[in-house]
Amino acid sequence: MKKSQGIITILGCGTSSGVPLIGCSCRVCRSRNPKNKRTRASIWIQTRGKSLLVDSSIDLRQQALREKLLKLDAVLYTHPHADHIGGVDELRSYNFLQKRDVPVYGNAWTIDELKLRYPYIFTASPSYEEGGGTARLVPHLLSDEPLKNGEPLNIQGVPVVPVPVLHGKKECLGYRIDSVAYVTDCSYIPETSFDRLKGLSVLILDCLRLEKHGTHFHLDQALETVRALRPQKTVLTHLGHDFDNTSWNHKLSREFGSGRVMLAHDGMKIRW
Repeated sequence: MKKSQGIITILGCGTSSGVPLIGCSCRVCRSRNPKNKRTRASIWIQTRGKSLLVDSSIDLRQQALREKLLKLDAVLYTHPHADHIGGVDELRSYNFLQKRDVPVYGNAWTIDELKLRYPYIFTASPSYEEGGGTARLVPHLLSDEPLKNGEPLNIQGVPVVPVPVLHGKKECLGYRIDSVAYVTDCSYIPETSFDRLKGLSVLILDCLRLEKHGTHFHLDQALETVRALRPQKTVLTHLGHDFDNTSWNHKLSREFGSGRVMLAHDGMKIRW
């Protein structure tokens, strides 16, 4: 039996408004099924003895407490929209726990926006010994150069392949580690990035709603991508309130086979 390479925990699988939406009385928002309660999108990757966070969502504190996320080696950012970076101040807890800076990685858009919106994080003096201090983060701008030579990036000892995708008119990053990939907030996958997503055992993919959207995959686009890439398993994330977990998993199972394509839920664990 092949030894597991790692574990991905879905910290949050919801759209920017979360589910339930404030003031909405639809069936999904009123559902008592805990799998229909969706905090903002983020994942936790454990592999090679390292603990990596992808995005620091607005709901990071409750996600970290729920999953007992006690160690953090690095944060990989997809892009700087508020639902994906809004929990950045919570990273100071890991400075206090670990008595060291936390490296964060992203494209130029993300790094520039982090510095612009949170200047106190990147200019304040470290204060690990006292409560009330600011987060201490070390920004790293990701380069595509190693990939052109066939080598993944080495991030804290973990081989990571960034996967640039379009999020409307802006470039967002997905990430591939080994045979698993996370692609959220995506409206188009360029051909070069499509090639980086071939041969996957697990694809975690953006799927906002049933109708078309300007900056996200809707269901038909997501499933078209699944049919083209043919990963062994697909987990749909960044979900709005169109999707009831139970009924849609039944539909997807009938179309693709049991366990092949499914909706994410908060706390879901994926091994590879």
